[in-house]
Amino acid sequence: MGRKAGLTEAKLRALSDFESSDALSEIEKLAIRYAVCMTVTPVEVPDKLFADLQKHFNSRQIVELTSAIAWENYRARSNHALGIESEGFSENAFCPLPATPLRRSS
Repeated sequence: MGRKAGLTEAKLRALSDFESSDALSEIEKLAIRYAVCMTVTPVEVPDKLFADLQKHFNSRQIVELTSAIAWENYRARSNHALGIESEGFSENAFCPLPATPLRRSS
C-alpha cells in the first residue's frame, strides 16, 4: 500500500534519523514529528508543532492524520499487550526501527 502511494525504500531507511534525512520532505518530517509526540506517554504536542501543521494541512487533513496515527498506535499497543505477533504477511519486508529512542522537540 505504501509503495503504491510513493513510499520508497530510501524514505523507509530515513525514518530512524528522519530529522537529518534528505530523502524526506519538510512536510513529511513535520508529520513524523507529530507522530512521535502522539505516541509517547504522556502525549504532549507542543503548540508550535500544531501551528506548523495548520500551515500545511486543513482541519480535515489534521483530523485524518491524527486518527491514522492514533489508530496505528492503538493497534501496536494492543497487539503488544496481548502478545499478538506477526503472521508473516510481510516476511522479508523492510521495517526500520530507530537506532536510538526518538526525542521530543518543542
